[in-house]
Order: sequence, then C-alpha cells, then structure tokens
Amino acid sequence: MCDVNGRSAPPHGGMRDHRLRRHVTPVFLSLTLVVMVLLALPARAADRKFIVYIGTYTGSGSKGIYAYRFDAGTGKVDPIGLAAESDKPSFRAVHPNGQFLYAVNEIGQFDGEKSGSVSAFSIGRNTGKLTLLNRVSSRGAGTAHLSLDRTGRYVLVANYGGGSVAAFPIQEDGRLGKPSSFVQHAGSTRFQLSQFRDS
Repeated sequence: MCDVNGRSAPPHGGMRDHRLRRHVTPVFLSLTLVVMVLLALPARAADRKFIVYIGTYTGSGSKGIYAYRFDAGTGKVDPIGLAAESDKPSFRAVHPNGQFLYAVNEIGQFDGEKSGSVSAFSIGRNTGKLTLLNRVSSRGAGTAHLSLDRTGRYVLVANYGGGSVAAFPIQEDGRLGKPSSFVQHAGSTRFQLSQFRDS
C-alpha cells in the first residue's frame, strides 16, 4: 500500500483464507484490508490518504489487482478500479520507495514449466494504475508469499506448491533480475508429525 504521493504506508501483511477463496470479492477484500490498515496506522497518519491495492484469484469475474482510495481521517474507501490485469496475484508488497509493487502469481505453470511467477509493476502516483515492468519464474509451483528486505534490494518468494524459496535482485528500474539464491526444501510433514506423536 502507498499514499497518494507514492510514499510507502506502514506494512500490513497479507491475507489468505482458503475457506473463502472461491467466494471472496474485491469489495470484501478491500473492507477487510481497511480494518487491518486502521490497526496499523499511527495516530499522526489519521489525516493521510492512501491507495490500497487488492490482489484476487482470477477466473471468476476478477481480472487481477484492484485499487481503492482510502482516507485514514474519515475511513472512507472509494474504488479506483482495475489497476492491472494479472494472473492470480494473491499476495503483494510495495517497495520502500513507493514507486514499485511486486505480486506473486499463484499459478501452476509458467513458460511451459511447473512454476508460478512474480510480477513487477511501476505505480502511477496520480492515477494509482500499475504498469507491468517484467514477470519472472518463481522457480516453484503455487507461489504464495513474497516480501522485500529492508534495503529494498531483494524480493523474497515462497513457493507453497513447490516447497522452495528464492531471492530476486531488484534492478534500478524496478525490474526483477535472475534469482540470486534458491533453496529447495525436502521432507514430509506427515513423517514429522508421526515422529512427534511417537516421542
């Protein structure tokens, strides 16, 4: 999330509720996110205005990432509309400089491989619209989460379906480079739980 001047708002975390994923609408998500934003904003930000970006699961009437104007002083939310078309952008994060937004694409295949993807966007300060900069393979299926390091130099991605994590360097223009590190996890949760019960 960022304010109307392109500055980053306080972090608010992600939202994932698989019980509702097939029935959630962008409007419902925006109302839920507003509550989370209100809890995260400091008192001095009560008169500030922000642009809130909502990711969705596409394919049932939704087309990607939607934007809303949020007035922290009044609690009013006004829809801007579709900010960018994107495949299942279920989790998003804004760069510390407020100029770029990154979103996972929680899909099963990308460029003919069993992998999700990560999209980089530039943020239109006046319109709130997102412009796609590039899109890269996440190196694993079911990409479900991402975050940026404190320096704003890397995007860290978790692949739920592939059981892996990867780090992508952020270039000066906001685009994502090739992964600088990749870790493939192995093991069985079922095995670990059974071992715990036997001990």
